[in-house]
Amino acid sequence: MNNIFDFAEACLQRDNIAEKLQLTHLAWQKWEQGQLNLHAKTPPAAIERTVFPTHPILLLPKHMPNRSLASPEGLAAFFHALAHIEFIAVYLAWDILYRFRGLPTQFYSDWLRIADEEAQHFALICTHLQSLGVNYGDLPAHHGLWEHAVDTQADILARLALVPRCMEARGLDVTPKMIAKFNERGDSAGAAILQRILTDEIGHVARGSYWFQTLCSSQGLDPDQHYQHLLQQYYKGGKPKGPFNRELR
Repeated sequence: MNNIFDFAEACLQRDNIAEKLQLTHLAWQKWEQGQLNLHAKTPPAAIERTVFPTHPILLLPKHMPNRSLASPEGLAAFFHALAHIEFIAVYLAWDILYRFRGLPTQFYSDWLRIADEEAQHFALICTHLQSLGVNYGDLPAHHGLWEHAVDTQADILARLALVPRCMEARGLDVTPKMIAKFNERGDSAGAAILQRILTDEIGHVARGSYWFQTLCSSQGLDPDQHYQHLLQQYYKGGKPKGPFNRELR
């Protein structure tokens, strides 16, 4: 494959996890080497054709069990949930560059790099999970993040507002406290994984904000006003709840 959209379609429509990660890393390598182009052969397929693995079993968020980090089961559940977030983040990065065409080359470069980093995060957590006696897919997970992709499939500004600028930015709010908690517990391995994710996610949110502001300006829209409008239109549950880490955001 020498087309970025062919790689995207393969990653979005094949259910083998190992193949998905391998293709993601290969695509980024080929892009960096100038071996991929943006000449789409076909328009994007319907988002309903996206394929997910048969496991983990997906539940509504309200049906997810609550477990304490103080127990081995709770610790494993926490990292399993984090693995699922990063796994869906790979899908989200691929889908935004696959679904929205005709944008500047740098847009596709940014989101392909983000897909590669999210795949790295997922692999790191999966290795850590195995040390806890659990594999990805052994526990249930929820599908809330992907619902934002479905809801915003026809509006690039809504996608940027909801995913990097809202949902991923939420990670910037809560992760520093989680890192401190793991360090207090003496779990340096868990803290290091969270720190790696936090460092990369700051860049992901920054690119989301850059493209949101750039594309709003190109359409003559005020970024702040339009962001608030999109949150009112698409964000379920009213509005995002703080406290917000404004420095990292």
